[in-house]
Amino acid sequence: MNPAQAKASLVRHAERLGFGDCRVARADFLEEEVVGLEAWLARGYHGSMGYMANHFDKRLDPRKLVPGAKTVVSLRYNYFPDQEQVPHEDVPKIARYAYGEDYHRVVKDRLFELMDAWQSDVGAVAGRCFVDSAPVLERAWARRSGLGWVGKNSLLLAKGVGSYFFLAEWILDLELPPDPPVTDHCGTCTRCLDACPTQALIQPGVLDSNKCISHATIELHAAVPESLVPDLNGWTFGCDICQEVCPWNRHAKPHTEKRFAPEGNWTQWTELDWRRMNEEVFAQVFGKSPLMRAGYAKWQENRSAARRAVPEKGRANENRTAGQG
Repeated sequence: MNPAQAKASLVRHAERLGFGDCRVARADFLEEEVVGLEAWLARGYHGSMGYMANHFDKRLDPRKLVPGAKTVVSLRYNYFPDQEQVPHEDVPKIARYAYGEDYHRVVKDRLFELMDAWQSDVGAVAGRCFVDSAPVLERAWARRSGLGWVGKNSLLLAKGVGSYFFLAEWILDLELPPDPPVTDHCGTCTRCLDACPTQALIQPGVLDSNKCISHATIELHAAVPESLVPDLNGWTFGCDICQEVCPWNRHAKPHTEKRFAPEGNWTQWTELDWRRMNEEVFAQVFGKSPLMRAGYAKWQENRSAARRAVPEKGRANENRTAGQG
């Protein structure tokens, strides 16, 4: 099987296994990322994510992760839900990516299935797969392979799709025909920059994690900074604001991955239901979800911060409802 046929086989199996797209780039040094990454780290924009400063050379050169690497395969996997949280007043908001089972497990399982299926066609191939793990610059490789472009909200965007998808990579020692990058289609739109309540998007494509609600409610191993509390607007685990306002996400279609479905009916819970949740219920409902990454104690801290940001009128209504219950 020649390289073109091998690539066609890979794309075919990826589509069959539910990946939205599968693109290829040469495993070269990411020269164009050096200056930007150095500046981002030097300004401390990685916040509490100290690991981002580690293994700088491996982030830029996949051949240091996989000796003899010739190809980086980038794939996307849709997570846009078919059911949303009921927008009750003061209900804690959860980012859509965390509705179901932890994507690290789900997408990696699909990757292993893909590896087995493809190698049954082309024979044994050496390499490593990654799902938001190890020092891999996912968006840089996805952009280079033509999977999409990096939008002004710093997320990867795909034309006709949006940004509600996970990225995965497979670094291989087999050479495959590369795909060309795509052009930027954000144009003059600045909706994401304008909508970010904490001004975390300090310039197009550059995120200051110290100001980001997602970072504060997930990555930060401490209470949400008081400077961010007034702008939480209910967000208790993650934040989707810069995706919600993006015009490209009007094209988002619900995923078909059963493991991304919410456990139980928590998307329909009222504020009173959430207030009754204890640590045991939290573990039962969210035991397989990304929320366990933060844990119950962090969730409670986030919840307390989000509640402090609720207007007094909202609190009065909530108290009357709770009293009636």
